[in-house]
Amino acid sequence: MTTEPDPPVPTGSGSGSERAADATSPSSSAPPPASPSSAPPWSAPDGPARTNRVGIIVGAILIVVGLLFLAERLFDIDLGQYCWPLFVILPGVLLFLVSLVAPPREGVGLAVAGAITTVVGLILAFQNATDLWATWAYAWPLVAPGGSGLGMALYGLIRGQPDFVGLGTRQLGAGLALFVGFGLFFEGVIGLSGDAFLVGSDYLPIALIGVGVLFLLWGVLRGRRTA
Repeated sequence: MTTEPDPPVPTGSGSGSERAADATSPSSSAPPPASPSSAPPWSAPDGPARTNRVGIIVGAILIVVGLLFLAERLFDIDLGQYCWPLFVILPGVLLFLVSLVAPPREGVGLAVAGAITTVVGLILAFQNATDLWATWAYAWPLVAPGGSGLGMALYGLIRGQPDFVGLGTRQLGAGLALFVGFGLFFEGVIGLSGDAFLVGSDYLPIALIGVGVLFLLWGVLRGRRTA
């Protein structure tokens, strides 16, 4: 009686227990476990943390407003006549503070809106104290692009986004340059709020040269950015 040789065992095969052991053993080819991504330091918190921060900000604003009304009662201060611009400034500050805890996409819009509202309130406070309401003729560049640039630059500086800082700084600079240029014209040449201090004086050529240099620098820098 002849015995036949056993069939060759294929490479990599084994018993059921061996295959189970291989399946449970760690393999060098298996991908490493994914590590939790660390959020950037400027990212807004999610869930209750964000809600708590917004509640703290709103509560602080309400406390300040309540203290103002209390001071009106105790010290007989007419808030309606002297301090009414605060009801424009405080909502603007509140919007900007909320932007710091909002998601980045919505945060920059809230920051710009808050800064514009705050700047409008500050201009109204100045005009209310000095009765120079005609200054709106040249104060509007402080609102836009000045106010929007200020909000964007502050938001980018706090949240660590240099693109917003650069863009906001340029808008703020343009707003200030327009404010100075129109202010010199309306106050120094036309005399909107009083005597025209530039007409017939030695300061007119200097003022014109200074404003021209500002606009020249603004045009050169703008041209380099678009090149």
